[in-house]
Amino acid sequence: MESIEGQFPYPRHQHCKILHLVRHGQALHNVEGDKNPEALLSPNLFDAQLTPLGLKQVAKLRNEVHASGLFNRIELVVTSPLSRAMETASGCFVREGENAVSSSTPKIMAVELCRDRLGVRPCDMRRKMSDCRSRFPWIDFSMMDVEDDNLWNPELRESEEELAKRVIKLLNWVWKRPEKEIVVVSHGLVLQHILINLLANSDFNPTLTPALCKRFDNCELRSVVLDTSKIERERWAWLCSDDKAKDVLKQCGHHSIDVATCIYLKSSLVA
Repeated sequence: MESIEGQFPYPRHQHCKILHLVRHGQALHNVEGDKNPEALLSPNLFDAQLTPLGLKQVAKLRNEVHASGLFNRIELVVTSPLSRAMETASGCFVREGENAVSSSTPKIMAVELCRDRLGVRPCDMRRKMSDCRSRFPWIDFSMMDVEDDNLWNPELRESEEELAKRVIKLLNWVWKRPEKEIVVVSHGLVLQHILINLLANSDFNPTLTPALCKRFDNCELRSVVLDTSKIERERWAWLCSDDKAKDVLKQCGHHSIDVATCIYLKSSLVA
């Protein structure tokens, strides 16, 4: 078979950083919000947790992650500190049959930067840190040292522009991490902005943006491969979503899940 470099301008796999983007499973606010958007203002949906269907979606994704061999390659899982994301991250990426904080389990870190859009809606407010640590003792909360949620404002909703800036901070933080294969478990709008940021700073046909950045389904996984061989402000990436992209990942020793078109991207993440 022809080499990767012969088929595509793609780097050797030792120069790759691979991001697996996962949206949380179905949560209570998803169900209630579909019935009536005003329900999202209900305090009864505070830090909305997964529904029974959401738990089944997590179990299905877990099986796919294990069957593909992806679980054994993941070095770090970054999760939003909202319950629905931490439940998804834990359900998919904590190894069964052993102590969850075992060194053989991928490290899971809660990071405020990948939270859902902040403010107004109680479903997007996080619990106290002491409660989070008690419920998820295997998650590393070292980046979160504030007990109460001081980011959520009951009167003011975070703008999409502010969210976009937060996503850039998240991407730069992930970029500087030493791990090469990272999962980000977050929320639909955050994940869309991750892809939009990469595409907006790339040389490609902009008419493809809507299809590539369409809303994530609950528990959907999409993979992005970044070439770390470029320096300074240049970052090259593959957005992996079709059979050709799957072949590329397989040649690098990776198998993608639910992925569909392959585009060479130029991104401007700051080193």
